Parts: sequence; structure tokens; C-alpha cells
Amino acid sequence: MINVGIAGIGFMGWIHWLAYKSVEGVNVAGIFARDEKKRAGDWSDIKGNFGPPGEQVDLSSVPSYESLDGLLNDSNIDVIDICLPPHMHLDAAIKSLKAGRHVFCEKPMALKTEDCEAMVATASNAGKQLLIAHVLPFFPEYAKARQIIESGRYGKLLGGTFKRVISDPSWIADFYDPDRVGGPLVDLHVHDAHFIRLLFGMPRSVSSQGRMRGEVVEYCNTMFNFEEPSLVVSASSGVINQQGRAFTHGFEIHLEKATMQYEFAVVDETPELLMPLTIYNDEGKVERPELGDGDPIRAFEAEIKEMATSIESNHSSTTLSGNLAGDAILICHKQTESVKSGTCVSF
Repeated sequence: MINVGIAGIGFMGWIHWLAYKSVEGVNVAGIFARDEKKRAGDWSDIKGNFGPPGEQVDLSSVPSYESLDGLLNDSNIDVIDICLPPHMHLDAAIKSLKAGRHVFCEKPMALKTEDCEAMVATASNAGKQLLIAHVLPFFPEYAKARQIIESGRYGKLLGGTFKRVISDPSWIADFYDPDRVGGPLVDLHVHDAHFIRLLFGMPRSVSSQGRMRGEVVEYCNTMFNFEEPSLVVSASSGVINQQGRAFTHGFEIHLEKATMQYEFAVVDETPELLMPLTIYNDEGKVERPELGDGDPIRAFEAEIKEMATSIESNHSSTTLSGNLAGDAILICHKQTESVKSGTCVSF
């Protein structure tokens, strides 16, 4: 049994809590929350852009602590699951690793590339695993696309275009602060930066055109350039100021013998599957794979299973690795540099 302590009970802490309930061999053995109500189990004020709203939870058998030190002083806990605000990830991860705990940290890994490097180095020195909870590769459409690519069934990967756009998230305090949340690229597009890095490797340069909002990019289009010149990869990412479409994401991925297309949105507060995962093959046929019940919590369950397998086997997950997550942060910062300079920026 792997005993986990959740550090931070906000929206992501709540989603992780729900997912842990369905994963065998993993147990929530403690929580850290600064809010006294949450330590008492009143999570009813938690809301997010998917999943059920928060509710009263039974913490009668779960120790609750008002500080991270409380979790770290609990000898029963093997893994610290960091669901704190992004600007707190660095200190919490390093402290946990130095205390001899594995770390499972929500994205973004950290706000600066040097902080990501410090986290990776600390994990290595401590002999503990640092796993970053990039859940996108576990969502069924993205997981299926990756499975198809890796199978080689449709030949060589040629490129793709990726989309992740939201309405202005006025409910997130400090969203545009580069030192606290990080803005649309570091907090939002980092999902696609991570997935692009996972599929295609590290770009050699990026060329981004976009709009700034203070010190961060509000919206941009990016071309990613790779050592293989035939790869054509792009992304549209950021915030629009029309609130009727709260969220949309999707992709079109090109292979030698097929194209895969998918798009989902939340329109006027209603989830809409605009394009289910659809495969157009070179024989003129169209396939739409069966992907399950569509419950987004399933992706977090799969992610947690991957974390548990990684720790139990003592072999770090390639999907959840700190190095990969750090590369995604670097990509986001290079995109920002490109928007600011109006030039193609090399790595």
C-alpha cells in the first residue's frame, strides 16, 4: 500500500481525492490545508471547470494538518501530492524530497526553468522520485492518439496542430502574475507543450506571434521547429475575452497513412463534444474508436496508477518525469521570448 499525503485542498486537491478513492493500492493517509474548515472536511465551496462540485467529506480516519511539516512528520506517508498554488511548488517539493518522501506534483511543475532543474537535482540527490501530474496524456483521446502513433499502424508521424483556449479566468487570483500563477502559457498551454514534447521530442526553435497582457502572453500562435524538417507542428493557445466559450481544446495529428481529429468545448456552461476522436485513413475510411464513459476523473485515476507503478517498480515514469515537465516549462518561456522579440527563438 502506498500512503499519500495531499498538500493543498483546492480544486485539484479535490479532484485527486476523488480519483484516489477508485485506485487500489493507494491510500490517502493525510491532508494539509491552511483552511480550518477544509481540515474539518467542509469542502463544499470548491468549484472548477469539470467534475462534481466539492462537498462535505469524512476525514474521521484521515489525519489533517495545518502545515506541510505536519505531513512530513507523519511517518506513515510515503508520497506528498502537491496541489498547492504554482508559486509554492518549488519549496514544497524540495522540502518533501529532502524529508525522504517521493513527490507527485501538480502542473505547472514550477514557474521558472531553474526551479524545475533544482527540483530534479534534489530528487536525484535524495534518491526519491519526482513525478509531475501532467494528466493530458491520460485523457482518452490523447492516450488513444499516442497509442496509435506508437503502434506504427499508420506509418511515420508527420506533425499536428493543437488548440487550448479559455475565456478570461477572472475567478483565478493572480492568473496573469508571472511569479504566482504564470499566465496562459505556463498554466494552460503547458499541457500541450508537454504533449508536443512527448510526441515529437524537444524543438530546436519556436516562432510565436501573439498578444501580451502585462508581462505574460495572453494569446499566441506558435510554430515548433525540429531537427527533422518535415515535421509540421503548431499550436494556438491562450485567453479570449468573450465569456460564452469557457474552454476548448483539441488536435489534428497527421501520420503518413491517417489523420486524427478531436475537439471538445464548454459553450454557454454546457460541455459539447464538437468532434469525437476521428481517424481518416488512406483507404478513404473513417473510424471513431470507443473511448469509455467520458468521465474526466478516469484520466486522473490512470495518472495515479502510473504514479503508483513508478514508485512500486522504482523506475520513474517517462510520461510523468520531472525532466519532461521541465522541458515543457522551458518551451513556454521560449514562446514568450519569441512573442516579445518578434523573432524565432532557439533552444
